[in-house]
Amino acid sequence: METHYQIRQPASRRLFVKAAKTWSALILSLLTLTACTVSPTGRQQALLFDDQQLAAMGQQAMVQYLAEKPTVASGRVNRYVECVAQAITATVPAGTSDWRVVVFKDSTPNAFALPGGLIGVHTGLLDVTDNQDQLAAVIGHEVGHVMARHANERLSQQMLASTGLQLLGSAVGSQYGASAAADLQRFGPLLTQTAILLPYSRSHETEADQIGLDLMARAGFDPREAPRLWQNMNRAGSAQTATFLSTHPSNTDRQAALSAQLPQVISVYQQALARGVRPRCG
Repeated sequence: METHYQIRQPASRRLFVKAAKTWSALILSLLTLTACTVSPTGRQQALLFDDQQLAAMGQQAMVQYLAEKPTVASGRVNRYVECVAQAITATVPAGTSDWRVVVFKDSTPNAFALPGGLIGVHTGLLDVTDNQDQLAAVIGHEVGHVMARHANERLSQQMLASTGLQLLGSAVGSQYGASAAADLQRFGPLLTQTAILLPYSRSHETEADQIGLDLMARAGFDPREAPRLWQNMNRAGSAQTATFLSTHPSNTDRQAALSAQLPQVISVYQQALARGVRPRCG
């Protein structure tokens, strides 16, 4: 048994490397067959779904969320969140979405935006945001995900990864036999997760931060409050996983990246102030 293990392990490693190369080539081939577009930051994207399909998915997700969580339908908190959200969405290019804002009674510091122009904000987020500018940073980030069609891109990546893995499994099985195909089934999901899906998700988060910073500056919110928000998150002591396998940048990494982008957006913010654009939400 011991000798068998020593012989088989290097073969599995060689198969993993060969599979990675072949699988990457298959994915690149599949990408050429998809609809290519460009994100607001100029990054090329491969999208398999149209906006109407994603809007329907977003609406369905919001219906489910509304069924599970109580909402804040009126009052000072609702007016405050709506004021900030409306100021942010007013800077989004015309025709992107008709935006709707819902405040949920939930102690989790969270917010989201869904395709189709649906924004949800948890009341718990207000406990870690010191002012309207920090709330604008979060909402701008979430709206940035929608503007950049990240949900569409994420679904497209998952579909392409699944299709590529199936094609590769058939090719490996026919050339190397059932044992090699079984090895690929063990390694394939890990390869998909670490080499393709998670890095793209981190790039989505970084891109949404970049878009959100620009949106809040154009809306007259102080972009210097965005890095300070993540200082608050660090103080809140939320559990974090290792950055390498996380779907989001760590709070420290995000804070540093936002600080580095400030020189590019401070002038945008100052121009907004010069035009008299400065929301008074709270």
